[in-house]
Amino acid sequence: MVKSRTQYVCQQCGRTAAKSLGRCPQCGAWNSMVAEVVALKKPQPARRGTLGESRPVRLGEIDGEGDDRLQLSIDEFARVLGGGVVPGSVVLIGGDPGIGKSTLLLQLALDMAKEGPALYVSGEESERQIKSRVLRLTEGGEESENLYLVTETDLETIIAHIKALSPRMVVIDSIQTVHVEYIGSGAGSISQVRECTVRLQALAKNSGVAVFLVGHVTKQGAIAGPKVLEHIVDTVLYLEGDSFHAYRLLRSVKNRFGATTDVGVFEMRASGMVEVPNPSEIFLAERVDDAPGSAIAITMEGTRPLLVELQGLTSTTSFGHPRRTANGVAFNRLLLMIAVLTRRVGLQLGDQDVFVNVVGGLRISEPAADLAVATAIASSMRDRPLPADLALIGEVGLSGELRAVAQLPARLREAVKLGFKKVVIPMSAKSDEPWPKKIQVIPARSAREALEIAMEG
Repeated sequence: MVKSRTQYVCQQCGRTAAKSLGRCPQCGAWNSMVAEVVALKKPQPARRGTLGESRPVRLGEIDGEGDDRLQLSIDEFARVLGGGVVPGSVVLIGGDPGIGKSTLLLQLALDMAKEGPALYVSGEESERQIKSRVLRLTEGGEESENLYLVTETDLETIIAHIKALSPRMVVIDSIQTVHVEYIGSGAGSISQVRECTVRLQALAKNSGVAVFLVGHVTKQGAIAGPKVLEHIVDTVLYLEGDSFHAYRLLRSVKNRFGATTDVGVFEMRASGMVEVPNPSEIFLAERVDDAPGSAIAITMEGTRPLLVELQGLTSTTSFGHPRRTANGVAFNRLLLMIAVLTRRVGLQLGDQDVFVNVVGGLRISEPAADLAVATAIASSMRDRPLPADLALIGEVGLSGELRAVAQLPARLREAVKLGFKKVVIPMSAKSDEPWPKKIQVIPARSAREALEIAMEG
């Protein structure tokens, strides 16, 4: 009989302990220690290194071109993956409940099934439920003969189905519902999720089947389980969005086969996730001209330039401590911009409530939007609208100086495409590529100088 022992594992960071603890000493999470039964193996005598099935290969003997990607008709998804699905890759996609992860992957499976078999494994829905969703996505049209559905949570059975079917791709919805019998803890625990992911990764690499895993997220928005889960897979995608907006952003945070931080934009409709080929035009469609506190920033999401509207609002506070509210931008960046405007530009914001909002439910983390944030606040404070054809690019330093940003020609080309005539950039900006001639580029050394240019129109 195999001996076993009980250990307690934190479901947030993977820290193990011999006894139950109310709070994890490593990550500080409360009530996250869960008991797991671990089988004890007899210690094996040390063995000398022996030659196995693997062998070193000369670099020149390896084919450098790699496998051809599986093409997709969903261009936004293909963009985020780096051009298509890589055979044998493992992709992990996370997002809030109800954000559209299952819908998007079911659309992907339907697309892949046009050229060969695809398997959709669900541990949360029955085949009948998935079939009704397929009918809604295809609007009752033709059904794919190559799409196979199965409701299963046992990993050994799932692997047997994959080997028997030999599909082009497999969707596991979700990895937290899959389990193996030889681990004593329940499905969704750290040990189960890690073991199941490792087994599926080995299957993908050996068979060439592309595996897509759906991962639950924590309250903080991170994929549930330890970071080692994200290290195992090849690509990590997050489906982001606001429940009050129809737009969804598929963001790449790790990609071994393409650019990271790339983003694809979708619109959630009754018929599923619809691509948005020109998101900048959508985000600026409802902009009101001649409105104080509105500024246009040109940001980069991976390799894609986006023009977004930033709105600023200042109001005399009724309390002793003025409020600062940031929606779509980092709160600390907002505080930094307020300090620069107060000290370097001379705006008296100490008695003003300051609100900043990014239209469309987007989240901007790039410092290149600093100048647009500062300009939107100053425009609201002075009650002076900015020109409708003006865009702003630049990172603002603590001394009020403007610092250069990357990929400036791509940003300018996107502005020209949407009809903008003028753009303010840092004086130190340089580029090996020529700038577009259809737009007036106005350099500025500091935030004060950029605000004077913007206010003058």
